[in-house]
Amino acid sequence: MPEKSDKNGRLNVIASLRKLISEGVYAPGERLKELHVAERLQVSRMPVRLAFRTLEQEGLLQKTGTRGYVVRQFSEEDVLCAVEVRGALEGLAARRLAEQGVTEEVGAQLRDCLSRGEALLEKGYLAKADIEVWATLNQEFHRAIVGATGSRVIHDAIARNDHLPFASADSIVIDDAALDREYGKLRMAHAQHQLVFQALSRGEGARAEMLMREHAYIGLRYGTLFGLGGVGQAPNAT
Repeated sequence: MPEKSDKNGRLNVIASLRKLISEGVYAPGERLKELHVAERLQVSRMPVRLAFRTLEQEGLLQKTGTRGYVVRQFSEEDVLCAVEVRGALEGLAARRLAEQGVTEEVGAQLRDCLSRGEALLEKGYLAKADIEVWATLNQEFHRAIVGATGSRVIHDAIARNDHLPFASADSIVIDDAALDREYGKLRMAHAQHQLVFQALSRGEGARAEMLMREHAYIGLRYGTLFGLGGVGQAPNAT
């Protein structure tokens, strides 16, 4: 239990910091200090330190000096292009997987993600704890598709693209102050997961590719449909 609690604490800090950066609370070029962030989020310094490393990998922070980090400056065009690239790469992975056929093992992995997503959403609302549950199953769903292709080229290209701001499937931004509206967005994302799995299972390569390309925009453009800000409209995107 302590290990799971520690992991959830770290993921909560990552999500909180990601949101603060996307909203421009921490401005481009601003140096982040472990102690100040820890006090703001009311956590110890260790999960903050680990969160800094994760957000550096995601391209939101840049290392400066020996232990310091600053907020990376990025434009709306940077975010849009990175998301488009991810959609293209994951779409390619989905098409190749549909054409080569989904194995029983991969099918079971994807169905498990869908079942967990349905269990999370069936109650009709989101709780704060649900954010990390969704982040984990979403990550597993995307990685299962990419990994199942067996293509190191696609995997490495996505890994490189993941270092750009908000480009990775893990870089989910959910406003915990607007969970009622975020519920609608995640319900749509879950429906897209279901459609992708349907296309993969039926060997519909072109459809699977199109769906994954569109799915990449769920965090960037879909928020406005539910009265939420999109990442591309964040104050930090200049």
